Amino acid sequence: YGGMGLDFSYNIAVAEELGNIRCGGIPMAIGVQAGMATPALTRFGSDELKKQFLAPTIAGDFVVCLGISEAGAGSDVANIKTTAVRKGDEYIINGGKMWTTSGCQADWMCLLANTSEGPPHRNKSLICLPMNLPGIHVTKKIDKLGMRSSDTAQIFFEDVRVPSKNLIGEEGKGFTYQMLQFQEERLWGVATVLTPLETIIRETIDYTRQRKVFDRSVLHHQAVHFRLAELATEVELLRSLLYRTVALYVEGNDVTKLASMAKLKAGRLAREVTDSCLQFWGGMGFTSEVLVSRFYRDLRLMSIGGGTDETMLSIICKYMDTLPSK
Repeated sequence: YGGMGLDFSYNIAVAEELGNIRCGGIPMAIGVQAGMATPALTRFGSDELKKQFLAPTIAGDFVVCLGISEAGAGSDVANIKTTAVRKGDEYIINGGKMWTTSGCQADWMCLLANTSEGPPHRNKSLICLPMNLPGIHVTKKIDKLGMRSSDTAQIFFEDVRVPSKNLIGEEGKGFTYQMLQFQEERLWGVATVLTPLETIIRETIDYTRQRKVFDRSVLHHQAVHFRLAELATEVELLRSLLYRTVALYVEGNDVTKLASMAKLKAGRLAREVTDSCLQFWGGMGFTSEVLVSRFYRDLRLMSIGGGTDETMLSIICKYMDTLPSK
């Protein structure tokens, strides 16, 4: 369908390289396209759906968004309220989605909706939803603290009719499919923060070497260069965890626990590195003129998007009795 047929480790290599872009919004948008909204379609979609939606998305002709979060259901995916009721050869969709990355410009959405009244983990389905259908209302672009180059939309559905053939895989399997997508999404997110964190540390070293306080460079103070050494060590440890997890995933192992650990650590380390380094920039760090202040805002999303830190902790707790695969 236009892809290169490479394994997931290559996605991670691309994600890490995209960290050289000096903002968080562009890597995130590419991540939605490559590793968040399309894995389920790739694995479980019909050949017809892949030709209609996947091929042009891989080619870059279509922009895709992921319709999961709602105003009352962010990390709690099982609690979504949007419905897709089957009538004849169509689904009729009602409800709404919130925090939808690329939602203002998307050509189609990978939509998670309730397709039955059954248990919350078995009543959901994923549907390829063209965004030009009657009844779809993109109400606004959300004004955000960071990731300001990324459009994030609130979207409502009012009796939207979509062909039932747009169903991805089996009806009722959407929650399971989405959980599989989440693992790739979280690993992509971890990979995208590694290079920015290294860049921030490197630029902070350069700045504190030049900046003087009481006739000495800031970097000359042991507390400063020890702290930067600690942060650099933490980034390398995160990289090692990511690479180990990806290697196990490529071999076919369940890496839910390790991926959740990596996502948790990445979010916390992003906050720790940007906060510590911004402090060493002094007043200049509080301006919009330096990269550290942008990443201070942009990377804050890592602890929220794709599952909060608290959600990661809950997942890890469930696996505490399970040893990782060798």
